[in-house]
Amino acid sequence: MKKAWIALTSVIIIVLAVVGYFYYTKYLQPPAKKILKVGTSPDFPPFEFINETTNEIVGIDIDLIKLVAKRIGYEVEIVSIDFEGLIPALQAGQIDVIASGMTITEERKKVVDFTIPYWEADQAIIVVKGSTFRPANLSDLAGKKVGVQTGTTAESLVNDYVSSTGTQIDVRSYTSYILAVQDLINGRIDAVVVDTPVAQTLSRMYNVEISGVIETGEKYGFAVRKGNTELLNALNSALQEVLSSPDWSQIIAKYLG
Repeated sequence: MKKAWIALTSVIIIVLAVVGYFYYTKYLQPPAKKILKVGTSPDFPPFEFINETTNEIVGIDIDLIKLVAKRIGYEVEIVSIDFEGLIPALQAGQIDVIASGMTITEERKKVVDFTIPYWEADQAIIVVKGSTFRPANLSDLAGKKVGVQTGTTAESLVNDYVSSTGTQIDVRSYTSYILAVQDLINGRIDAVVVDTPVAQTLSRMYNVEISGVIETGEKYGFAVRKGNTELLNALNSALQEVLSSPDWSQIIAKYLG
């Protein structure tokens, strides 16, 4: 009888332990954090760049995607990737979202889905400050060495112009606009073509200035994997709220004054 009682007691303890564990994991345990992996190329100030003091990736895009993600219940993990590698990384499932000043184009829309736009920009030509070379448009770049970033609309713009007009421009593609600007300052190239807000920021950071603006009417959006409708809809809903909130104005003031 004593042995039977001990066995019964052991069974009851095991059952209670299993039930208790189930109840804890289902009702008491904190829910697992939802992580949104965000890919960015941190060489595009003021949208994404590395803070030299903290060595963190910061910028308009970073603050904006963090706000948007928080509204839909995600924490953000920032993944640094060269711009040309962002879409392949998204397609391969290495990241969930691209937040990198990416222009919405018909070509890109074939392989990714974009959110609603959050920014508009044109293209600018920058030269060394005080230079006598003052190109106002693409035709003025004939016979010159011109820097662009690989995979950007600036690269497409200049290359398409060369192809369509036959103008001789020595187009130099860089993995980073910072590298292009450094070559510009050191006299290795004559000009750089880059999005206008970035050109404005670079002109405050380096000894360069804008000599001309090419109106392209580009719009930036965040990108998700093709067909990821659930995430896209959630981002769009939160993005609309943030863009009409004081938080957005504070982000702009923080980086642009």
